[in-house]
This record gives sequence, C-alpha cells and structure tokens, in this order.
Amino acid sequence: MNKFNTLSDFLNYLYALPRLHDKSDLSYIKQVLAEMDNPQDKVKTIHVTGTNGKGSTCYYISNLLEKAGQKTGLFVSPYIREFNERIQLNSQNISNEDLLVGANYIYQILQKLKIELVTFEYEVALAFWYFAKKRCNYAVIEVGIGARHDKTNVIIPEVSVITTVGLDHEKIIGPTLQDIAFEKAGIIKDKRPVVLGNTPESILPIIQKEAQVKSAPMYQLNKDFLVMSEENKLLVHTKKGIYQFETRPLVEGFDIAIACQVLSLLNLSILPTEVEKIINLTKIPGRYQIIKTKPTIILDGAHNMQAMNNLLDFINAEQNQGQIYVLITMMKDKDLSEVFALFNHNEKITLTTIDYPRAAKKADFPVEVLEKYKYRKNAIQAYIDLKKNLKENDTLVVTGSFYLVSQILNFQEKIDAS
Repeated sequence: MNKFNTLSDFLNYLYALPRLHDKSDLSYIKQVLAEMDNPQDKVKTIHVTGTNGKGSTCYYISNLLEKAGQKTGLFVSPYIREFNERIQLNSQNISNEDLLVGANYIYQILQKLKIELVTFEYEVALAFWYFAKKRCNYAVIEVGIGARHDKTNVIIPEVSVITTVGLDHEKIIGPTLQDIAFEKAGIIKDKRPVVLGNTPESILPIIQKEAQVKSAPMYQLNKDFLVMSEENKLLVHTKKGIYQFETRPLVEGFDIAIACQVLSLLNLSILPTEVEKIINLTKIPGRYQIIKTKPTIILDGAHNMQAMNNLLDFINAEQNQGQIYVLITMMKDKDLSEVFALFNHNEKITLTTIDYPRAAKKADFPVEVLEKYKYRKNAIQAYIDLKKNLKENDTLVVTGSFYLVSQILNFQEKIDAS
C-alpha cells in the first residue's frame, strides 16, 4: 500500500521531516542509496557549489548539455513555481506520477532500514533515482549547503564547479570565509577537473591545496578562461573558442563563462553559434528576472551580502533616472544589519514577511532597520500598493528571499493570465 497518493501527501510529509541530523555526515544518505543500488553511480554528473550563482550556472550547463544531444537531468533548489521544478529532465519538470512512484519507493526503503532522512536527503535520493530510471547521460547537481558534508556529495563527477565563495550559512559551514572555502573545496574529487569562478584571492590557497592533494586539474576564471563585458555584448574566451552573448550583468557573465568552460572539458560536439543561441535563450526564474518594463519590475532571490551587492550594482546600471522601490524580506538567520547597510538613501524600502518558519517577522528586523523603513505584514498587498504608485521610469525590486519572489511571481502571473 502506498504511503503517498497525491503530491500534497508527499510534500506535507517531506516538510515535516527534520532539516538536519544530529551529526553532520553522509552515513544516512549513503545507506539509503546503497539499498537503492546506488543510482548516483549510474549517471555522469556535473557537481556545482558556490555561495551565489550556482543555480544559474546549473541551468546554463544543463541547457548546453541538452543542446549537445545529451539526455540531461537537473537538480536545483529552491523552486519558484512548483516543487517539481527541483528535478528536471531535458528542461521538463518531473511529473507528479514519477515523483510519487519514487517517493513511495524511497519510503519503503526507509521502513525496511528503520531510519529517517532529513528533507534535503529525501529530495537528493529522489533525484538520483529519477535520473537513473530515465537513463540520463548527464545530471547537473546543485549542492544544498557547502559541499564537503552536503548530502549531494556522494558522487564522483566528471567536473566539479565552485562558482563563488562568500559569507552565507556561517552557523553551519563557517564562521569565517576560510572555513566556508574549506567546506566548498570538499567538492573536489581525485583526478577530476574543477572549474573555479569569481573567488576572493585570500581563499585561493585553500582551494588550490585541495586540488593539489586530489591531483585535480584546476581551471580558474580570468586565468584559464575569460569573460569581458563590452558595449551591448558579453565575450567569453575558452581554449575551444570565443563566444559572443547578448549583454548581461557581468556577474551573470561569470556563470556563463563557467558553463562554457565546463562544456569545453566534456569534449561534446556543439557549434559555437548553438552555444551562443542557447545561452541567450536561457531565462532563469527568480534571478535578475525583469517581469515588467515601463515601469520596471525586477525579481531576484538575493539573500546574502554578496548577492545583494551584485543586485544593487545591476539595478543602478539599469535604472532610468526614476525612483527605486524595494520590497524585501529575509530569513531571520541571515545577518540583516549588514545586508541593509548596503542600501543607500536613494531606495525607498518596504519590509515585509511571508508564511515560512524561517522568515523574519517584524520583531526579527534590527531596531535601526525598523526605525528607518516601513513594515507591511501582507507581502501581496504591499506589492499591489507599490506597483499602483509606480511612474514610467521607476523601478520596483522584489528581493531578499526566493520564497517571497515565488509568491509575487505566481501572483503576477495569475493577474496576467486573467
């Protein structure tokens, strides 16, 4: 008899599971995967970590692999529209039917082993089961947190990727930048290439040491491959050639350059013009997503200092002399004071919250932030009111959390469809 008959059955169970085990190791997930006949070993993988940019990089790599004729799986988080987008095959979300078959299969294994997985482990096991079942040529796997102790770190990838290293999740993988770099360097495997994105010079020795110990060839942005922003175009140089893309924020260019470098290491057959076309067509939900123009509405899930800094650079470059409005909430475990210190006096900021356990409520915002900015409890109503008062050259930015971005995007799409 099946435990889960509907998607709601499964998601209610999944989100009631603990977030973390008492000990930070991979013994639980490895035990379950072994009972499943190790599906993670039956598919070639690309493993991607990084403080920011890892989701975007995964989408770019996945789309390039698919264009190169490879049956490609994609495992990313969080989702924007529906849970199923966490697990994709050739750009199509896993069906409810397949999801429930996999969820029930894994549940039976857990009953047999008499153990419980945390939420993310269940999702990881489900993704590997699905990719093996569908006989993918490649699966692009996004790390949850860190890498060394992350539940996805049970694979020997064709290529490992570290997009960026910055301060985030300090309580779990920190507290220092060096600690975080060490955790992320755990993605490097014996004799498997690692591609390194835009990272601080101060932590390079940590990653280089791990690569040397593992005899892993390292390919570094702005050393082994390049990205340059010129007028109305983005140029990427790899040893396979030069690619020219539509203009993007340079921070997105870093992710595109990494994807091109990964592709070059896999020696797959794809024309440069096809690479350019597929990257230009790739739109990533909740990342620098412009959903309206005149006035401009931008959705971005920036949720740490590095990501927020990048977003503000992008907004200021795009801005049309009008007023910038920001609707923001964040998780209460983030360093809220430091993030809000990045804003100058030009933005008109509205604080809000969402129905999510970790989301900051009014009392969680620092006193100096509450004194400075107005707070609206209802995020949707705050969005409606802000949008209503926008002038043609104004910009409204919804940010701070992918969960907030998801709510606003789904609301706006319902309006557009009506």
